[in-house]
Amino acid sequence: MRLSKAWLIAVRDFKIFRHQKNVWYPLIIFPVLISLVFPLVIQFASSRSGEAFAARVPLLLDSFSMFLVIGAAFVPLGIASYSIVGEKVEKSLEPLLATPITDGEILLGKTISAFLPTLVAMYTGGTIFMILNDVVTFPMLGYYYFPNWTIGVILIFLMPAAIVMSVEVSVIVSSKVNDVRSASNFGILMFFPFLALYIASELQLITLDINMFLIISGIIFLVDIALFFVSTTTFKREEILTKWK
Repeated sequence: MRLSKAWLIAVRDFKIFRHQKNVWYPLIIFPVLISLVFPLVIQFASSRSGEAFAARVPLLLDSFSMFLVIGAAFVPLGIASYSIVGEKVEKSLEPLLATPITDGEILLGKTISAFLPTLVAMYTGGTIFMILNDVVTFPMLGYYYFPNWTIGVILIFLMPAAIVMSVEVSVIVSSKVNDVRSASNFGILMFFPFLALYIASELQLITLDINMFLIISGIIFLVDIALFFVSTTTFKREEILTKWK
């Protein structure tokens, strides 16, 4: 597999995405919501609960950090879904599939083209999330909670792994359906496992600490590898070229 060819596919997709405004909305809206809503929630809860609330703040911040992962799984759905089925609808995919570039290089390129914008958007949202939460919680804690090792594991390992998994599932689904909406609807299922982890933490079934985040990161990394092999096996360019109408 030639990384240079995959990068050419990614650059090509970046140029196409520039003119597709709909795929950019989640990249902007979701990170902004994450970075603004949770500091406001903590501020509101603090004003209602008083000094006793301060003891719960670290656990809340770790739990709220999970929404960075949820966002990482949700945000790339539009770009990843469009990358194949959208191009098929607009008749721009067939010339690419007719080139001597391998299926693996095409899929890797399309993964990169959805991965990088999402990573930049979520890192930007995560940075604002940390800054605003520090501003809100410093008077309660007496120190800045972020950055710490827990958020470091999320940003460096878990969030990128979640993006890759979401993108790969979306690409697999996109190669099998005939419209962008159907691909997005199937892809949104990626949202629920991470939401379930957050709910489990709120129910105190699990503790979202650094060890748990490392375990989840390792599991998702293995799933990412498996999904890439599945995508290259199930992606059939001849079928797309001749039968997909």
